[in-house]
Parts: sequence; structure tokens; C-alpha cells
Amino acid sequence: MLENDIKKILISQEEIVEKSKELGQRLTEEYDGKNPLLVGILKGSIPFMAELIKHIDTHIETEFMVVSSYHGGTESSGSVKIIKDLDTDVAGRDVIFIEDIIDTGRTLKELKELFEFRQAGSIRIATMLDKPEGRVVEIDADYTCFTIPNEFVVGFGLDYNENYRNLPYVGVLKEEIYSN
Repeated sequence: MLENDIKKILISQEEIVEKSKELGQRLTEEYDGKNPLLVGILKGSIPFMAELIKHIDTHIETEFMVVSSYHGGTESSGSVKIIKDLDTDVAGRDVIFIEDIIDTGRTLKELKELFEFRQAGSIRIATMLDKPEGRVVEIDADYTCFTIPNEFVVGFGLDYNENYRNLPYVGVLKEEIYSN
């Protein structure tokens, strides 16, 4: 039934799994013996992070933050709000933010600055999707699985009004769904 709201499938589940394996292997090589802290940005990062960590074959720790800049709409409000912070001290740690999508870049820019202030040893960004056309601040991911066009996408963690996160692929939402 949810698929009736999807204009087209942009990235299949199989493609996401394959890119997650590739990224997991790369992170395994780059962080072998370093025990990085992977910080998932909730809620959207859950499916991607769950898939990614299955393919990392070195010690890692995981943490989560709840950060919001959308507040229920289709465009970033420009106001980044930390709803749930980390329970772990990041001073001296290798931190990798795990994100579902980088659009405006505001959220990750603010988080990166915050973690620099907290004296993280290194800060990297891994994202499933990068939408460079949506960027309003300067920030780039260190690891990107897919670069996508400026379309409103849902699925595999991405939502519209908290719906569609459970789709097993990334799809373009029909405009009539969110333009009403």
C-alpha cells in the first residue's frame, strides 16, 4: 500500500546493501584497532546504520543522538535542536556520524562544530544519501553511498511526517502526498 505513494524507486534495497558492504569494508580497513564511536542521528539513520555495522569487521562502539531541523515538514526549518545528546564522552575519540541524508547540511555542520568543541580526536561523516543541490552551508561527507538529485525521498529510514521509514528502498514521494 505504501508503494502507491511512491513516484519511482530511486535506490533499491539490494543497491543499499551492496554500498553498505563496500563502506563497511573501507571502515574496517581505516579504523582497524582504533575502536571508533559511530554516532547514529535518529531516527532516520537506524536502517542504514543497522545495515552498515554488519559489514564492519573491527571493534566499534555505537551511540545515538536525536537531532531535528525539519519539525514535520519537507524543508529544513533552519533551527537545529538537540533532543537527546550522547551518554559517552567523545574527547580524544574517533567519531563517525552516521546519517541517512545530507540535504541542507545545517545539522551536521552544527554537530561537527559541537564535537570539535568537545575535543573529539577525529570527526568523520558517513551518509547513505547526499543531496548537494539542497546544501545551504559548507559541509561534505567523508563517506557517501549515493548522490541523489533534488527530489523529496522517503524510505530506508527517511520519512515524511514520520511515515515511510519502513520502506525497504529509497523512493521519490509523489508530490500530491506532501503538497496538500
